[in-house]
Amino acid sequence: MSKSSQYLRSRLVPLAGVALLCAATFPLTGCVVRVVGPPPPPAPVYVAPPPPAAAPVADEPVADSDMQASEPPPPLPVYEQPPVPGPGYIWTPGYWAWAPAGYYWVPGTWVMPPRVGLLWTPGYWGFVGGVYAFHAGYWGPHVGFYGGVNYGFGYGGVGFAGGRWVGGAFAYNQAVTNVNVTVIHNTYNETVVNNNVTVNRVSYNGGAGGVVATPTVQERGYAREQHLAATPMQRQHFQQAANNPDLLARNNGGHPAIAATPHPGAFNAPGVVGAHGASTPPPHMTPAVANGNRPYGGPRQANGANAPHPQGANGANAPHPQSASGKGPAQKQKAAKPHPNKENGRREPETALR
Repeated sequence: MSKSSQYLRSRLVPLAGVALLCAATFPLTGCVVRVVGPPPPPAPVYVAPPPPAAAPVADEPVADSDMQASEPPPPLPVYEQPPVPGPGYIWTPGYWAWAPAGYYWVPGTWVMPPRVGLLWTPGYWGFVGGVYAFHAGYWGPHVGFYGGVNYGFGYGGVGFAGGRWVGGAFAYNQAVTNVNVTVIHNTYNETVVNNNVTVNRVSYNGGAGGVVATPTVQERGYAREQHLAATPMQRQHFQQAANNPDLLARNNGGHPAIAATPHPGAFNAPGVVGAHGASTPPPHMTPAVANGNRPYGGPRQANGANAPHPQGANGANAPHPQSASGKGPAQKQKAAKPHPNKENGRREPETALR
């Protein structure tokens, strides 16, 4: 073999090895080893919550569980309305409240509302589940259901006819409100027709002898509106009544000497009005104002005097409506025995709270 051939072979052998190495390496460069793990969790799916349940339509406001009694409240006393003390005041009628010592009278009074545009829905007693429960009053844009009880002075059992808001001022209806037009100028005169032909003084709804009334569709709607509870002045008025022994029904026979006041808590102020038949006159008794001062919101004669008590066929006074038990008007009870005072040896009169 020639030297040239040997030289060529020695040069080609390394090149062939390199080619083989490249050929073997080339396929491997295209291979990718991939480690397969567990599949990723599925993407979260938003599930809308179910729509809230519709609010139940209450037939009447929730009862105030703090006042429940096994016996019905006495009939409403007959009394006159004190004159409006000033612009903006709204009448809140009196009612019977309950305490351990029995029923006691919370006098009607004129109250400034919490804010312009609000009206007062009176509280009322209702027979529910075998007991008499009190449904607390409240402030709201409309007057709601108050048991169909005829409190008088615009609260004839449904709604309120004693006045209305006109813009930012309250106007008073002279037909049913005791308003002195020389002091109060924002008034109107609108005759009120009461479709309730049964005129009585029943002070509760349901049960034996109670008022038969249920909320209207409109009143149910009013019950779902935003309401405000009694004002601090009203709560003070309530507490003051509970601490006054003369307001206990067992002490006054259902005829409280303080039936209405010109302001909340003004139990000894001029202008206090006593109930008809009260055994003692109210403190600082003042003559009634001639314009519209009618007992129990009753009708007025053409000369402005109070309408007389209804008479029977023989000219005698018609009997008072019967109580829930079917008996006649409650007889005046003897005053409860007062509690002894250990300090001075005297006996203190009993109040509703003791």
